Amino acid sequence: MKKLFLLDGMALIYRAHFALSKTPRFTSNGLNTSAVMGFTNTLLDVLKKENPTHMAVVFDTDAPTERHIEFENYKAQRESMPEDLAKALPYIFKVVLGFNIPLITSDGYEADDIIGTLAKKAEKQGYQVYCMTPDKDFAQLVSENIFIYKPARMGNDMEILGVKEVLEKWEIEKVEQVIDILGLWGDAVDNIPGIPGIGEKTAKALIKQYGSMENIIANSHELKGKQRENVENFAEQGLLSKKLATINLNAPVELDEAGLEMCAPSKDLLEPLFAELEFRTLGRRVFGDDFSVTEIKSVGIQTDLFGAPVAEGRTTMTVELTDIAEVPTLAAKNINNTPHEYHLADTAEKRADLVALLSKQTHICFDTETTGTDANNCELVGLSFAIKPGEGWYVPVPADQVLTQSIVDEFKALLENPAIAKTGQNIKYDIMILKWYNVDVLGQLFDTMMAHYIIDPDTRHNMDILSENYLGYSPVSITELIGPKGKNQGTMRDVELEKIKEYAAEDADITLQLKDVFEKKIKEVESEKLINEVEHPLIYVLADMEYEGVRIDREALKDFSKELETDIVKLEKTVYEKAGVRFNIASPKQLGEVLFEKLLLDPKAKKTKTGQYQTGEDVLLALANKSDIVRDILDFRQLQKLKSTYVDALPLMINHKTGRVHTSYNQAVAATGRLSSNNPNLQNIPIRTERGREVRKAFIPRDENHILVSADYSQIELRIIAEISKDENMRKAFIDNLDIHTATAANVYGVALDQVDSTMRRNAKAVNFGIIYGQSAFGLSQSLGIPRKEAADIIEQYFVQFPGIKNYMADTMNFARENGYVCTLMGRRRYLRDINSANMTVRGFAERNAINAPIQGSAADMIKIAMINIHRELKAQNMDARMTMQVHDELVFDVPHHEVEKIKPIIEHHMKNAIKTEVPIMVEIGTGVNWLEAH
Repeated sequence: MKKLFLLDGMALIYRAHFALSKTPRFTSNGLNTSAVMGFTNTLLDVLKKENPTHMAVVFDTDAPTERHIEFENYKAQRESMPEDLAKALPYIFKVVLGFNIPLITSDGYEADDIIGTLAKKAEKQGYQVYCMTPDKDFAQLVSENIFIYKPARMGNDMEILGVKEVLEKWEIEKVEQVIDILGLWGDAVDNIPGIPGIGEKTAKALIKQYGSMENIIANSHELKGKQRENVENFAEQGLLSKKLATINLNAPVELDEAGLEMCAPSKDLLEPLFAELEFRTLGRRVFGDDFSVTEIKSVGIQTDLFGAPVAEGRTTMTVELTDIAEVPTLAAKNINNTPHEYHLADTAEKRADLVALLSKQTHICFDTETTGTDANNCELVGLSFAIKPGEGWYVPVPADQVLTQSIVDEFKALLENPAIAKTGQNIKYDIMILKWYNVDVLGQLFDTMMAHYIIDPDTRHNMDILSENYLGYSPVSITELIGPKGKNQGTMRDVELEKIKEYAAEDADITLQLKDVFEKKIKEVESEKLINEVEHPLIYVLADMEYEGVRIDREALKDFSKELETDIVKLEKTVYEKAGVRFNIASPKQLGEVLFEKLLLDPKAKKTKTGQYQTGEDVLLALANKSDIVRDILDFRQLQKLKSTYVDALPLMINHKTGRVHTSYNQAVAATGRLSSNNPNLQNIPIRTERGREVRKAFIPRDENHILVSADYSQIELRIIAEISKDENMRKAFIDNLDIHTATAANVYGVALDQVDSTMRRNAKAVNFGIIYGQSAFGLSQSLGIPRKEAADIIEQYFVQFPGIKNYMADTMNFARENGYVCTLMGRRRYLRDINSANMTVRGFAERNAINAPIQGSAADMIKIAMINIHRELKAQNMDARMTMQVHDELVFDVPHHEVEKIKPIIEHHMKNAIKTEVPIMVEIGTGVNWLEAH
């Protein structure tokens, strides 16, 4: 069977761009590659899964079509293309041509028309045709051999719609009736007006009764009220809308079967393109593991009259492709073609000479090689050092841990010398490894991962990428030594000494070279204070916290798991009784059928693209007030997640050497500056429900002689917005120690403090926190369950009473538009590439980040500084108390009973004074035999 895939280019590109709008992909030069990456992934998926015999990608042009001539406002309301997407388009054209796939356009005709024309012609020639698009209009083309192919998205698999699926989805008898529904319903995206008052549901019902728009108009006298009036008054508009929605099957394009036939992609075109776009994973997927983004070849490319590359044997496009530049040539440096001196220090004499040399330096770069990635559960394999570019040393250590300790001891004084500065890539890991060998690294730090995070927080920071992007050098890949990730991957102990020497010494050498690059860039972005006084000192704090870990009450979790299991079984039984049938509650398909077909809880229940009923939490919450079975199902889900994600999982994370859980804190993940954690993710330990809070009971002191102390900032983000905005009313409320939500309600509603009721306070609280995240009147109305007009009035009055906050928001956005970033109180920058976007949706997201980042980032800086100062004082006073956890705005300490009253003022002082503010900072401190009690 001949299979022709016709791709709706622009629709797929927009879809790819916005799918990654919250986590866009940028190259080291700042090019947003989200659309190119998403489109390329989609293309590769369909090539692999469907194995088409023929293919083309179809685009619109800027030339007006007949639809524009007949209806001047056709697509008039569409926003301009996002700037990042416009810049990405030429690269997408290159990708398509690199895969030797024809690009087809025709002035005066939309992509829909070209695809429709080619699809019908191909069908007559015996093809199965797949129109690859997310656009609903294509349903009118479907026939026995023409299908809609919706690519996978948001975790859902791809979807193929034939005649049966279209008839079911649109509730019609004939495929062509899709056009009638579209004409009645209209299309806000294309600005097709339709007939007022007729939406999707009504349109389907009318077509089901009358068969066509023409019949509806002819029998309008049978309709009632406003519907009859609209059909009669807007009949001409409805017929025009139907015409606008009809795909033209007579576009001037020929079915060039030979030109559409699939052939091998052009490596000469694609490889340098993927390298320029820094598509490492995609490059290896297409070209194999040898692909490198630095090995860009200068290729002679045949071009058409417009400078676009042309694949041999293909016809050129009929549209001009602008801004397609020649691919730049970079030096393809690697260990095989770059001069270097990497020494092996594998004898006592060589190690002594190395220690003597390193001890004379004011700064060294070092790295560790280990048997794994968990610093608390692996063994040292070797140490590497560098002090100047192009030279490095590797010190191997044996599997015998006693001998390893004796070798490490030779370097102990050097590594613990505070006068020698230390550089590393993710140096916290190396510091922790050495703690297990009785070495406490000291000295000023420079972490290249952290430096790049400060310079460009939104992109990736691993050493291979940084080396390729900033040095034009591809380091030896770890997979070359120990194999790809998976159960069969080896360890560094398995690697022959010569290979590991080259790899390890190269790591130290490249990290040192990156330091030289990043030191200059840190100065350029004026972040020396931030990195030297906050991020680098914090590394020592986090290393101590991760090494210390926290004790978990295994028996308490075991008992709690049994309780949850009993409750889950009871809930399961209750649900079965109320439903009158046994089914798999965890199956969305079976659950949907029970709720919406058997129990008929919602006649308007929506379905997913795969035809299942939607049973997400938002859907069930909306139904919870209608039926107690839904509340039971929500409770069932909550308890199941609690049991599997936390109660049963936490004991499995206990370290066999320490008997404690050691989370890993991530400094270089959240762009706002906040810390995150994993294994376990402490930030997600449940606190909103009573059963969820029970998990905190399992976090306990190290023994009966200790107690947990918890210190939590009170409403820190609101206090910071009061400080930054300098709003007098909000500042006064905090200075007078008033309940801020009650004070806000009193101002907004114009009443005395003692007249504020619970509803007023609730509304004021929602606005206080919502404003930080750029909440709209619509969002506030949804969260409070009040009319949008009332929500708008509350927000308007809020800004009247707190004009400083309104000014802050305006001034911050103006600064962001002019400079491309915003700053925290400590000068941490959040870059906002889309702040001046012409696309309202994209710009709106950047504007919300502009308002929020200085607040959330300043709160993050504040608790980091507090952690550093508390940690220093505990060490200076030689106290036994240990900081063990940081969660959002809270710090947790494991403290001997006799130190509790001594540590409380230390904690409070340093948390309150981490950053000097006029608005008072409040800290709440509690103690307990477990985390829940202490909090």
